[in-house]
Amino acid sequence: MCILSLLGLFGCKGYGDLKVDEFEKMLAEDPTVLLIDVRTAEEYAEGHLPGAINIDWYDKDFMQKAAALLSKDRAAMVYCRSGRRSAEAAAKLYGAGIKTYNMLGGYLAWTEAGKPTSTN
Repeated sequence: MCILSLLGLFGCKGYGDLKVDEFEKMLAEDPTVLLIDVRTAEEYAEGHLPGAINIDWYDKDFMQKAAALLSKDRAAMVYCRSGRRSAEAAAKLYGAGIKTYNMLGGYLAWTEAGKPTSTN
């Protein structure tokens, strides 16, 4: 059994998985986090979480772009369409020493819950 899993939020994978309401609450409570939409630019343009920046997970420069914006004392909160890409991105960011949270269910779960979105 992974020691980190005993602490609750973080499992053996290292990053934290949050349900939509938990993700929204953390965003509201911590203005220092960096909210990253890891979908493609086209997906992002169709709608995204307010305040999110777009860094496409499939971009070969994903880590360089993220590293330019993040530091080890600033958490990253990531999401994608359904949660698969963002889980991969969260694992990679965590591996680089960034405290990272992934939104379970992604943008689909966010919109299904009636949460606010933006196209700006």
